[in-house]
Amino acid sequence: MIDTGKAFCVANKQFVNGIRDLAQYSSRDAVVETSLTKFSESLQEMINFHTILFDQTQRSIKAQLQTFVKEDLRKFKDAKKQFEKVSEEKENALVKNAQVQRNKQHEVEEATNILTATRKCFRHIALDYVLQINVLQSKRRSEILKSMLSFMYAHLAFFHQGYDLFSELGPYMKDLGAQLDRLVVDAAKEKRDMEQKHSTIQQKDFSTDDTKLEYNVDAANGIVMEGYLFKRASNAFKTWNRRKPDHIRRWFSIQNNQLVYQKKFKDNPTVVVEDLRLCTVKHCEDVERRFCFEVVSPTKSCMLQADSEKLRQAWIKAVQTSIATAYREKGDEAEKLDKKSSPSTGSLESGNESKEKLLKGESALQRVQCIPGNASCCDCGLPDPRWASINLGITLCIECSGIHRSLGVHFSKVRSLTLDSWEPELLKLMCELGNDVMNRVYEAKIEKMGVKKPQPGQRQEKEAYIKAKYVERKFVDKDSASSLPPEEGKKALCHGREEKGLITSKPGLEDQVGTSGKSLGVDPFVKSNDSGIQQCADEAREGLSSVVSANSLYEPEGERRDSSVFLEFKHLHPGLQLYRASYEKKLPDMAEALAHGADVNWANPDENRSTPLIQAVLGGSLVTCEFLLQNGANVNQKDAKGQGPLHHATVLGHTGQVCLFLKRGANQHASDEEGNDPLSIAVEAANADIVTLLRLARMNEEMRESEGLYGQPGDETYQDIFRDFSQMASNNPEKLNRFQQDSQKF
Repeated sequence: MIDTGKAFCVANKQFVNGIRDLAQYSSRDAVVETSLTKFSESLQEMINFHTILFDQTQRSIKAQLQTFVKEDLRKFKDAKKQFEKVSEEKENALVKNAQVQRNKQHEVEEATNILTATRKCFRHIALDYVLQINVLQSKRRSEILKSMLSFMYAHLAFFHQGYDLFSELGPYMKDLGAQLDRLVVDAAKEKRDMEQKHSTIQQKDFSTDDTKLEYNVDAANGIVMEGYLFKRASNAFKTWNRRKPDHIRRWFSIQNNQLVYQKKFKDNPTVVVEDLRLCTVKHCEDVERRFCFEVVSPTKSCMLQADSEKLRQAWIKAVQTSIATAYREKGDEAEKLDKKSSPSTGSLESGNESKEKLLKGESALQRVQCIPGNASCCDCGLPDPRWASINLGITLCIECSGIHRSLGVHFSKVRSLTLDSWEPELLKLMCELGNDVMNRVYEAKIEKMGVKKPQPGQRQEKEAYIKAKYVERKFVDKDSASSLPPEEGKKALCHGREEKGLITSKPGLEDQVGTSGKSLGVDPFVKSNDSGIQQCADEAREGLSSVVSANSLYEPEGERRDSSVFLEFKHLHPGLQLYRASYEKKLPDMAEALAHGADVNWANPDENRSTPLIQAVLGGSLVTCEFLLQNGANVNQKDAKGQGPLHHATVLGHTGQVCLFLKRGANQHASDEEGNDPLSIAVEAANADIVTLLRLARMNEEMRESEGLYGQPGDETYQDIFRDFSQMASNNPEKLNRFQQDSQKF
């Protein structure tokens, strides 16, 4: 019984382990997971009680009765053997005594003596045997009853423990039963709905293909799009395998900036394109098969076929979007540092200086986590966050980052602090904000409302909290926003400036640029477009070597507006607050204005419909421009004079801002009301760096259009030049000042 009970406990443990595994597999169903976990814990307690019962049985019955059998019963058996032996000897002595003849006196005496001694020994052994019988009978009664009483007490304790355990579990089981009744009703309703949908689908006309496959560049698993495609052989014959279509139909996916495919799901992926930034995609209408498209890289091309025209369009759009996203958000991960310097590169790589890489990995992590509050997740407080929201300027744990991705990029743009490459201006933006700054804005009323932040691991609570915080903005102190209507706020702000004599007519482009370009004489940068992109690259490096441009991160040395005007209106309309803070380079105030609902593209009608992005240009801050662009500012929105941010940055000689706007897709062909585009302005001002950047971008655009390479960032030389300017504007802004110094000399 004990051995069988122990085997039962072992089997029961395996059963409980199976329930626990089932609970883990049901992690997405809170009711099932909670119930199975609680039941497995209760059953484990019962197993423990069973184990205690069998241990007590081992001690109370087996140990005690084995002692009784092995010791007391053995003594009785030994006494019995001696008694039987002496009894036999006495019988032999009696027989021998009876057989002795009378005339043999000597034998008679010997037989009599043996019989007497045997009888004496028999009596002694018989008394000892009777004693052992009496002792055994007496002890048998006490030992058996004692063992059974202990055994029954063990059962009593076992059932009391089980009763107490299930008495506590009873209310929960009762509530679960009520939930099950509701679940049964819901399941029946869902079944009816599914049957109705099934019937509807059966009646649907499938003569036309309405398959739709979506792509998502912000997917949490990194897979932008996946599905089956036919692949043409890459050998010299370029054939499709007609006999075995399964040999050419592969499972393709776009992930980690690569195009890969698998023959079977268990196989390791085969990389078709290692870097999507170096390839293009186009339709193929000159082949015998339908729905074909081609992915072309510098080293090879891959002909693919979708199942329908809609799927082909979806794949082409997914590849194009991935190319654009990779170019915009991910820098080179293998930038070479051993490029040889030439006479035209001069001081750029002279001495001990070498080309700097894009900041990424641990360097970005360390710099961002040094900001107050960034050492823990902004939303749940989990330490050592490895993810960030770049438009909010906060750090996040991996679980909160997934929730932020689900909000959409118009609310939060998530990037890894260790896996992604970081542009210098974006890293500076992260260092200007931080968790403490943003929580003072988005959690201003959390204590008044009595809301508690979610703890790590509480997925549902986190989702509700983050949505309320960033989408609904429930915890933003909206009382601090302006009580003035927009028009009254703008009039008040304008009136204050008039009193201080700060509103004047803006000079034209000729007045802003001055005659510096003419005084310099011949324009050394007017060259034929046929000179090629390498010639512009040489000019760029020559310009960088002599460090020609204005300091894009420092305030302009010209006349500044009196910021005290803004201080008279502490409670401005959110649009005005964003407008003011953009000029004054106050990122926390800008974040607060956006949280209060400010339009990032708001135009001030009293100042030539100038936008916050234009004010950021006038303020001279590259980081402020980056913040507005990350939060949806239109890089091509013009003011009343037809001048966009690129115009203003060119007029002021802010090279870093010009570089930033060109990378963000600014239209350099746009002209103001006087017919001047940014290139003509830069040429007239003889600003070598800006002229080179504009020409290089224009030539790169023309080259991509002529070769049909839409959606691609450009060749390596083009990217290197823009990367050099970005690095210098962010990390060594003091070097970008020769243009101003030379203008003063002239």
